[in-house]
Amino acid sequence: AKEMSYSGFEVSSTVGSTSRRIFSKKSNLPVIVLSACAVMAACCFFSQGRLLSTMASVRRGATGISGMRAPSFRNHHPNPVRGLTSCQANGLPIDLKGKKAFVAGVADDQGFAWAISKCLVEAGADVSLGIWVPALGIFKKSMQMGKFDESRKLSDGSLMDFEKLYPLDAVFDTPEDVPEEIATNKRYAGESDWTISEVANLVEKDIGKIDILVHSLANGPEVRNPLLETSRKGYLAAQSASAYSLVSMVQKFGPIMNEGGSVLSLTYDASNKVVPGYGGGMSSAKASLESDTRTLAYEAGRKHKIRVNTVSAGPLGSRAARAIGFIERVINYSYKNAPIEKELSAMEVGQTAAFLLSPLASAITGQVVYVDNGLSTMGLSLDSPTLKAEEEQTA
Repeated sequence: AKEMSYSGFEVSSTVGSTSRRIFSKKSNLPVIVLSACAVMAACCFFSQGRLLSTMASVRRGATGISGMRAPSFRNHHPNPVRGLTSCQANGLPIDLKGKKAFVAGVADDQGFAWAISKCLVEAGADVSLGIWVPALGIFKKSMQMGKFDESRKLSDGSLMDFEKLYPLDAVFDTPEDVPEEIATNKRYAGESDWTISEVANLVEKDIGKIDILVHSLANGPEVRNPLLETSRKGYLAAQSASAYSLVSMVQKFGPIMNEGGSVLSLTYDASNKVVPGYGGGMSSAKASLESDTRTLAYEAGRKHKIRVNTVSAGPLGSRAARAIGFIERVINYSYKNAPIEKELSAMEVGQTAAFLLSPLASAITGQVVYVDNGLSTMGLSLDSPTLKAEEEQTA
């Protein structure tokens, strides 16, 4: 028993006992105090019960951002889950109403840039696109003919639309950088003001200041060449299009971004791990992109008060990814070896991007955020013939 006195009352409590002398003086105050304690105990009991129930439901399978029950994955699942296909979120909302976004790198309705754009629109942002000059005409025609209508459908049934479409070639910073053979190329005919500085000026004139800048650009003309067979020209071309273009865009767009704005790029884990077949200097370009992300986060953060992050996405069978020639095998490898046994959905990257580009991520900058079903965490491939041989010997 422990004895103590408080406000003239003698309190006695014994661990394990349900009946003890509580107060030694007669008064209504002890009744009030005991009643309050009883109410508090009941509240704690029921609150704890709800918490335990919630925790149990999480262990059974919590709901994800799409509001769907988290799936249970098994080896050799006959009907593999392919990930999220919707941007709609329940619970804590991502609110980008009134925000202006510029997304560079959309070419069709299948890649990460399209998914990011769609999630930004779902969250309320006004999105403008920067499209590679030779692809702009095809993109506009496809939109007009309704080829993208199915992919444009939003959660409310309406079709996604864009505020402005701009021609863009992020390999060139100013008109003076454009060589004669590009300036006179028929694929660029009819378009003007498509270098990074010119597009930034047009965006400021047409839209004003923006809040979001997305860099989804990469190109390596010798991507199928091993590094030992890559030319200097090919290597530097990969760096220019895939890495320096981010630096240039932050240089030119940073001054027209609102304080608290956010920049996001896309990278790949070949930046720090060997991925045979991802050549032509592209792995080096992604390493540069990630390093530049950290430096830009500091410099642009101090100068413009904006954030800079990059998403390291897992393999996706987009049109651009097919250029490396073995994307289906990489997807299959990821499916068999990642902790979460499913194919990556572009919308999963889009939703992560929407979060990182929103005020909800206001303290996150200079980071490489992996969205790859956990593949980057693995040190051994589960489908390795060596491991299988050892398992057969011990069986």
